[in-house]
Amino acid sequence: MTNDELKERTVQFAVRVMKMADSLPRSASGKTVANQVARSGGSVAANYRAALRGKSRADFINKITIVLEEADETDLWIEIAKRCGHIPARRVTTLQAEAIELTKIFNATRTSALSHKS
Repeated sequence: MTNDELKERTVQFAVRVMKMADSLPRSASGKTVANQVARSGGSVAANYRAALRGKSRADFINKITIVLEEADETDLWIEIAKRCGHIPARRVTTLQAEAIELTKIFNATRTSALSHKS
């Protein structure tokens, strides 16, 4: 997968997360989950773009680490939304699988960048 393809994939992911957040209930816990998942899901795309513009390998690694953490956090908030009963599991199965897959991709990217000799 090219950087441009992955960049587009993260943007599509962020849009899907935002739509999920909009569908959550307006209760106190629903708003909390919606805010958190929207922030982390959007951060995946924003920070991946920033990583691609990294000033150095160390800067790239730092930013990819943030992307990795945000993708993993998005998975967490989707899981919390399901467990709280805010959204049926069947409605977010694909989205949660995407969060997990992106987490794996960015973990592998980080590991590769850390092991690469400069």
